[in-house]
Amino acid sequence: MTDRHHLLVYGGTFAAGDDRGDIGGGRGTGACPPGLFVRDARHLSRWQLTVDGAVPEPLAPVADGDAARCVLVPRGGRTEPPPCTLFREQAVGDGSFVESLRVTNNCPVATTVRLAVTADADFTDQFELRADHRTYTKAGAVRAREVLDDGVEFTYRRGAWLSRTTVTAEPAPDGVEETGTGARRLVWTLDLAPHGSAELVLRVMARPHGEKRALRVPRSPAALTEQLLAAEGRFVEGVAFPTGWPELAAACARGLADLAALQVPATGPDGEELRVPAAGAPWFLTLLGRDALLTSLFTLPYRPQPAAATLLALAAAQATGTGREAVAQPGKIVHEVRHGELAHFGQVPYGRYYGSVDATPLFLVLLGAYTEQTGDTALARRLEPHARAAVGWMLDHGGLTSRGYLVYCADRGGLANQNWKDSPGAICSADGSRPSGAVMAAGAQGYAYDALRRTAWLARTVWDDGTYGALLAQAAADLRDRFQRDFWMPRRSFPALALDGTGRPVDALASDAGHLLWSGLLDKEYGELVGRRLLEEDFFSGWGVRTLAAGQPAYHPLSYHRGSVWPHDNALIALGLARYGLHDEARTVAHALVDAATATGHRLPEVLAGYGRDTHPEPVPYPYACVRESRSAAAPLALLTAVGGA
Repeated sequence: MTDRHHLLVYGGTFAAGDDRGDIGGGRGTGACPPGLFVRDARHLSRWQLTVDGAVPEPLAPVADGDAARCVLVPRGGRTEPPPCTLFREQAVGDGSFVESLRVTNNCPVATTVRLAVTADADFTDQFELRADHRTYTKAGAVRAREVLDDGVEFTYRRGAWLSRTTVTAEPAPDGVEETGTGARRLVWTLDLAPHGSAELVLRVMARPHGEKRALRVPRSPAALTEQLLAAEGRFVEGVAFPTGWPELAAACARGLADLAALQVPATGPDGEELRVPAAGAPWFLTLLGRDALLTSLFTLPYRPQPAAATLLALAAAQATGTGREAVAQPGKIVHEVRHGELAHFGQVPYGRYYGSVDATPLFLVLLGAYTEQTGDTALARRLEPHARAAVGWMLDHGGLTSRGYLVYCADRGGLANQNWKDSPGAICSADGSRPSGAVMAAGAQGYAYDALRRTAWLARTVWDDGTYGALLAQAAADLRDRFQRDFWMPRRSFPALALDGTGRPVDALASDAGHLLWSGLLDKEYGELVGRRLLEEDFFSGWGVRTLAAGQPAYHPLSYHRGSVWPHDNALIALGLARYGLHDEARTVAHALVDAATATGHRLPEVLAGYGRDTHPEPVPYPYACVRESRSAAAPLALLTAVGGA
């Protein structure tokens, strides 16, 4: 028996259970908190099956898949074969969790089995389950339980905040017992004929605070699985996978299927209902600006609809004023949207949090790319005010006019770093020291350059404003000249990871340089030097390009951003290499990532450890990676764009 959790995901809902299908509660011991989660709250904190008062053992434990299936038997010995077998199946839907239990009598005589499911809902906010172990005061919070004719309902209230979890069963339980812990035990006494069977179906409906949709729980796990498979089929349908590279084709298909499950509800500028890519499960099953934008850019040539929905959702959440705690400024694109209790009461700043220096330029990059790819100018016209406001933020609050670069400062209540490498020590010098003062991260400057160029094109071709277009094109050219003067490190023939508050280079050799190839910020000579350097042994692990080159004091293969390998980072690098004509290098990166995906069931995780392939013939997992992550799911499609089926 392992302590790992199996993840079921559909929309804004996920469930994490163990090898028996049970949910043990608490914080959990690994990267995934146990429970049923909807909109950042745990709506089931305990879900435990017992047979005749004892926990059964797995004969066939849960395997990864769209549904959780296992076979269980009462504990026994070799000379006493189990009297019955339990066949358990679980699946999640939009705000729902359904389980079917079939109990089969293995004996030639009638028998009676006492079945029980102990359930509880603690409604813990996901931020309370993170590794930082922070505690939050919840004055006046009240939990209640009400026995129903066919189950039990758990309720949580704190002022105007109200959440519910309803558990019902068919057939109805013979009784609902108190446990002394707040949990409730649903019990059945089943009389089984010789070699006979009985089946139960349990349905859980989560009603988070503010949920206004009329949701229904499907009748069975099979019905939920059918819904998910249909959604996956719609995402995959019509995409031309490479016939000469079946491993890449399989990774693309797996990625699109995962993206179908990761679509979460959002709202557009006119209140229209949308579905957008969530960042990833378990910790980020919500809209994150940067993640949704990059995912949409990767899928754009094959599935343009996520791009349109993402642009509309982010336009609706664009900042119109200044908010210090949320790091909001007019025109800025949101970094993160949360719906949980702690965000609602302002105990964490992430309800609408704008701590990102790069979501705003990426919004403009996607708008330009979407218009060019699809020919749909209507969306660009509709979002013209939002795009102009985003450009205004880059020039004004973002720092392009006053500092020459996009700039951020550490946010004490939120993120220390506000580029894609947003962990506290991610932006560092080669010796590991951190910059002081304002930070000008290299990758964000590339995004800004591309954003200015693409928006200049929109101004000329869609908005009929040549003057504005010329101003933006000149701003892009000036940024390119400044960057190559200030960021380039001649002795290393490589750009700095960032500049600090005094303009001094932060000299770590980092994969962010590959993003500059993707955005086209570097001259051809510099770009070719960078591209070839990224494929040298200290950078390239054999499974991809490391976030930080090995051999530097700051390097650590199990650091989140200082030596690990990120699939989406490598996808951008591959696209950049192809842009600069380094096609052999792009294929090398693509083959490494596809090999990593093939070794892990064709699914790329959020991040891999940075250990080299020469000493580790299988990719080493990063211990706290999101299992389902939208940028990684979309990365194989970016590889397909970069290298085709080669």
